[in-house]
Amino acid sequence: MPFLTAARRVSQVALRRYYSSNTTDPARKHARRAIWTVGTLAVGAFGVYYLRQDIEYIGIAQDAHKAVPSLALHPEKGGAKDLPIVSHQLDDDKPEAMQRLTKPRVVVVGGGWGAVAALRQIDPDEYNVTLISDNNYFLYTPLLPSCTVGTLEMRSLLEPLRKLVARVKGHFLEGTAVDIDLDNKFVEVVGVGKGDRFYVPYDKLLIAVGSTSITHGVEGLEHTFRLKTIQDAMAVRRKVTRNVERAALPTTSPEERKQLLSFVVCGGGPTGVEFAAELYDWMNEDLVKWFPKILREDISVTIIQSRDHILNTFDVQISEYAERRFSRAGMNIVTNARVLRILEDKVIYKIKNADGEKVAFGEVPYGLCMWSTGIAMTPFARNLAEKLGKQVHQRAIQTDPYCRVLGISDGSMYAIGDCATIKNPKLLEHIMEIFEANDENNDGSLTLEEFAKAVGTMRKRFPFTQQHLGKLVTMFHEYDVDKSGTIEVDEMRQMLSDIDKKMTQLPATAQVASQQGTYIGKLLNKAAKDRSDIEDVVGPFQYRHLGTLAYLGNTAVGEFGWGYKMMGGLWAQYLWRSVYWSKQVSMRTRINLSIDWTKRALFGRDISTV
Repeated sequence: MPFLTAARRVSQVALRRYYSSNTTDPARKHARRAIWTVGTLAVGAFGVYYLRQDIEYIGIAQDAHKAVPSLALHPEKGGAKDLPIVSHQLDDDKPEAMQRLTKPRVVVVGGGWGAVAALRQIDPDEYNVTLISDNNYFLYTPLLPSCTVGTLEMRSLLEPLRKLVARVKGHFLEGTAVDIDLDNKFVEVVGVGKGDRFYVPYDKLLIAVGSTSITHGVEGLEHTFRLKTIQDAMAVRRKVTRNVERAALPTTSPEERKQLLSFVVCGGGPTGVEFAAELYDWMNEDLVKWFPKILREDISVTIIQSRDHILNTFDVQISEYAERRFSRAGMNIVTNARVLRILEDKVIYKIKNADGEKVAFGEVPYGLCMWSTGIAMTPFARNLAEKLGKQVHQRAIQTDPYCRVLGISDGSMYAIGDCATIKNPKLLEHIMEIFEANDENNDGSLTLEEFAKAVGTMRKRFPFTQQHLGKLVTMFHEYDVDKSGTIEVDEMRQMLSDIDKKMTQLPATAQVASQQGTYIGKLLNKAAKDRSDIEDVVGPFQYRHLGTLAYLGNTAVGEFGWGYKMMGGLWAQYLWRSVYWSKQVSMRTRINLSIDWTKRALFGRDISTV
């Protein structure tokens, strides 16, 4: 009883102190009231916001049929094939959209790097933009190898094209461009689904349809996998996990297990090398953890390269570093080898010596064969090149230095990215013409003043040479070999020969396509404001090489435009990630990448087969 009495007294004292503190401290009382008030208002504001959004969405959709132009619902027919002409779109349902119908029509064919870069630059107040693509998403292709083993999720590399087109208040049509009616300026499109055909009219046409893989005439490519689309990555991931699961079955023989776990990559470029590197990471970090250890001993990765080194577009030091790293990891690197035939269960190749002579034959059994060698024209690009007639390049549409398609007299058609190549002039073919036109006193030599005029002539007639022509006085003294104070024909011939050697074809990379797309967007904007000749408004396209990166398995290599070479180290991997993270087209994909890399660090890769 005394204990209970004491406890009762203690509790009464505590209650009196609590009530006294709460009633005698007005500051605390006001603070609590303020917190409750702010919290209540915040919850109420969110509720009102969502309810208001629902009301707005319902209001926007009401009576939509009344606002859509009749020509959008029932398009007229015409053109060479008498197809429906999409002169009005279903989303031309607002007054501002109807006003844009009076603006020049810019039609962009393709949804890759070049097309997206152009969309980000085009002024929506100057043009009525329509994007045509056979996919309704933009794919971040450099990270595709990471999706093949579950390092990244597929959706993390995709951004809906409709969201990107909305930034320029444009239209999107999902379909495949198959032909162009050049006389009427119509793009023929096969729509997604039923395959209905229709025309899309244009005033300016930008072709950015990319490329396909080149076959080199090799038989059996139907047994291989590619890595150019998100569907390719899904198929490769499914094949990898199914092969490993089959190899883990007790009924699988040792010979069959080794074949299932043999991965062959035909092509030693960045895509093939990065796929091999991702496989190597997956083998050592996830396979050994969740699958029987015997599988790690039976697994093999082979890279077959036709050149002297893998990553042959990089500096030779980087290529040799990559080969040493892969060799230490147990990968097989076969160089100077040409694939002859791909059977259902093995790859047959021949090895060449330095002179290109056949030395020996070899074969590698495989469970998965990746074909990653070079590019070729898409059917649409090939059809256009054949129709123009003047196109003689076998792998791409030829353009002038302003990315205008050769053979189009009014300059209304542009081509960029993997599907296009800028035609380089052969200056040596014009040497006498240039020399004689600027040799004012006809003495068979050019003074510094005459040389300056000759360089000016080359800059104007052949704009693509501009980035290869150095400082005038320096060039003059460099090629004035006999120090006579003039440039003779032979010295001029040597200079033009050196310039011709420098003007190589641009690489088929995302970096080139993106820069070309940005250039075209700015070019169109300037052309809309200045109606004079485009050559007087902007200069020719000039590629600025920022650098090249490649992932090698928990590290990376790279070379940058200012001459720095990066070879290995943990920091290189995070620099590689940072560059690719920064080049994303939206914050949504950046967040997805961050989440995927974090999940992989904490929980490992997803090894399920879907």
